[in-house]
Amino acid sequence: MTETRGRSGPSEWESGPIIAWLLEEGRLLGGVDETVDQLGQRLLSAGAPLWRLRLSMRTLHPLIAAFSSVWERDTDDTAHIETPHGLEGRSGYIGSPLEIIGRTGAAFRKRLSEALSAEDHNVLHELKARGATDYFGLPLRYNSGTSASLVFTTDTADGFSAHDIRQFTEIAAVLAPVAEVFSTQRIARAVAEAYLGPRTGRRVLDGQITRGDIEKIDAAILVGDIRDWSGLNARLPAEEAVALANRYFEIVAQAVEAEGGEILKFIGDGVLAVFPAEEQGVSPEAACQNALLAARHALRNAQTAEPPLDLRFGTGLHFGEVLYGNIGSETRIDFTVLGQAVNIAARIEGLCGRLDEPILFSEAFAARLGEPSSVVAEEALKGHDGAFKILTAAS
Repeated sequence: MTETRGRSGPSEWESGPIIAWLLEEGRLLGGVDETVDQLGQRLLSAGAPLWRLRLSMRTLHPLIAAFSSVWERDTDDTAHIETPHGLEGRSGYIGSPLEIIGRTGAAFRKRLSEALSAEDHNVLHELKARGATDYFGLPLRYNSGTSASLVFTTDTADGFSAHDIRQFTEIAAVLAPVAEVFSTQRIARAVAEAYLGPRTGRRVLDGQITRGDIEKIDAAILVGDIRDWSGLNARLPAEEAVALANRYFEIVAQAVEAEGGEILKFIGDGVLAVFPAEEQGVSPEAACQNALLAARHALRNAQTAEPPLDLRFGTGLHFGEVLYGNIGSETRIDFTVLGQAVNIAARIEGLCGRLDEPILFSEAFAARLGEPSSVVAEEALKGHDGAFKILTAAS
């Protein structure tokens, strides 16, 4: 887009039909991207002189500080932009219209058809270079006290009229509570997934939050633990010990998630993860193979990390039936897995140090692997009758 355009619709378009759509249909759409896409199209059809529409909002997420949905008249898809943490310190944000709107809580208007100076932010220069002639952004205020930003940009020769600005302002006032609901839903999903994992988080958000709401599933269980954690805490400052533990957790989490598993718990210096079988076509054999791959990848990635992770850790693997769901008190519940299978995996992991093996697993796990394994020892596991064969993958 390099040339400015004249208005293609009526000069006195009305916001009423757009507002009615937002209140009746727009608020029921699947998410922010779809809402922005349809809002942009409806504004254009109504005769609004619109080239570009952007909705930006902060979010609560371990990795993402903010996200934006950007609709443009000349493209087929609404773009979804995610911004990592550290946003406030970036030159692309400092002094930008979005930063000014967020900081002042007031609307921002800039006629791009007029000359821009070096003091004007790069984003305005970039939009002008693409043919934009007018920029109008305003805050969407939430009940929580936070806000989002809604930005309208045009490429018509005469820019926005006073009538356009009034209509945009009316639409923004109605869009604010709709956007807040979408934002709240996104934050709830992010928090649930961050603290519970994607599979478990979805179950909680779907309403499975009653104490005792438990199902039996077959799964490969992975239990990991840092060796000599007490000694590390005694030798290292607390901040360094925590940093080491976080690096370990990150390496294990990436390996588990890459192989289709889910971490349910970080317990002190340990990790509990499950690889459910018979879910989405995953066989027991595949669940065990994925769990072993995750254990191997975690071990390899710790050794090849830059700098290498200077930690020794063990991983115990088992396959069996577990109780998956909610337990706890009347007022505080936890989503977890219970059962002998979990206890066996934890006991096997506890043998890694004494047997000097980084990865050990049970006979039940080995039977489903489909690759050679060797018996390292026969051990009595606390709380279980008889001796268990403890195996590792054949070298």
